[in-house]
Amino acid sequence: MTIFCSHCHRPLQAERSCLPTRAKQAPNASRPFRSTKSASKARRDQINAELQVLRSLLPISAQEKERLSYLHTMALVCLRLRGAQLFPPGLAPPAGPALGTELLSLLPGFLLVLSADSKLVYISDNVAQVLGLSVVELLAQGDTVFDILDGRVGEDVHKKLLLACKEPGREVTFVSEMRTSKAFRLQHGGNRVVAVCGRFVALHWPPSPSSTAFLALCTPVVQSPTDGEAASQDDIFQSMHLLDMTFIDVTESVAYHLGYHREELVGQSWYSLLHPEDADLAAAQHRTVALGAGAGAGPGPGPAEGTAVLRVLRKDRAWTWLCVWARRDGGCITCTCRCLREEEAAHLRARQPRAAAPP
Repeated sequence: MTIFCSHCHRPLQAERSCLPTRAKQAPNASRPFRSTKSASKARRDQINAELQVLRSLLPISAQEKERLSYLHTMALVCLRLRGAQLFPPGLAPPAGPALGTELLSLLPGFLLVLSADSKLVYISDNVAQVLGLSVVELLAQGDTVFDILDGRVGEDVHKKLLLACKEPGREVTFVSEMRTSKAFRLQHGGNRVVAVCGRFVALHWPPSPSSTAFLALCTPVVQSPTDGEAASQDDIFQSMHLLDMTFIDVTESVAYHLGYHREELVGQSWYSLLHPEDADLAAAQHRTVALGAGAGAGPGPGPAEGTAVLRVLRKDRAWTWLCVWARRDGGCITCTCRCLREEEAAHLRARQPRAAAPP
C-alpha cells in the first residue's frame, strides 16, 4: 500500500523533496522575532526621540542642552530622579535662583548630597570653581562618590560612610583627591585635595534608606599660601618672629583660633607652644628658613622647604593642628598658619617632604 504525503499528496518516498518548498514558504517560522535593519533603525529613532524629550525637560539653559551627549543626558536625568526621590518637589521650600547663587558664592567649597548607597544625588554648581569641572562633566566620571575620588582611599571612605549611615547625625570627615579638568592638572600639577565633611540626615519620618541622605560640604585643602582660589581667610592667622622664633607680633585672629590674646604671645617663644613630638620637625623648618635666605637675598625657600604640619597648644590646653608656611624677611621670620582638621593634617603630613637639617 502506498502512503501519500499529507502536505503535497505525493508518495512517501518523495516527501523529502517537499521540505525545501516548505522552508521557502516560511523562512522565519523558527525565528518569528528576527531583527532587520529597518527594525533596528526604528528602535534607534525611538530611543533618540525619547532622549530628546528627556533633554528638553532638564532645568538647564538651551546652550547647555545642545552640548549634552546621550551619556551626559542620561547621567543628569538619573541625578534628577534620585534627587526627586529624596527631595519631593512638593516638600521643597521655594527658593529663587539668584538667592541660591549668592549663597553658594559665600561657601568655602561646594555642596554634595549622596544617597544611602553612595549614589550622587546633588552637586552644587560652584563645583566648577573648585575642580574645574562642571556638574555635567563630573557626572561623566560615574554616578557614585567613588567614581570622582582617588581610588586609593575607596575602602576608608566606604567604612566612614557606613559608620555615618549606622549613626545618623554623626559627623564624619575624609580627605581625598578629586578628579579635575586637564587644564587644572596642568596648572596645579595634579588633582585637587578636598576634605569632605558631612553626616546622614533622615529627610522623612519614619527614617529608611530610601529617605536618608548624606549632606556634606567639600572644601579644598590648601597646600600653599599662594593657592588663593582655595584659601579661606577665616581659618588663617599670621605671626612675626625674630630669627630665634620669639613672637614680636601676631594678628588679632589668633584669639579665635588658639584662644590667646596678642599681648600674651609677644615676647614668648614659638617653641613654648609646640607639641614635644613636633619640636624636631619645627626646628628643621626653622633652620631651613633662617639659613636659606639672608637679608635681601632674593626670594626665600619654596613651599616644600618652608612648610610644616605641626601641633600647637591652645590656651584651653587642647592641641590643634596647623599648617605653617614660613619665610624669612630680612631679620624676621613671618609665619602664615592655617588651622586643620585631624584628617587634613594626616593627609598633608603623610605627603609633605621633610626639611633636612644642614650638615
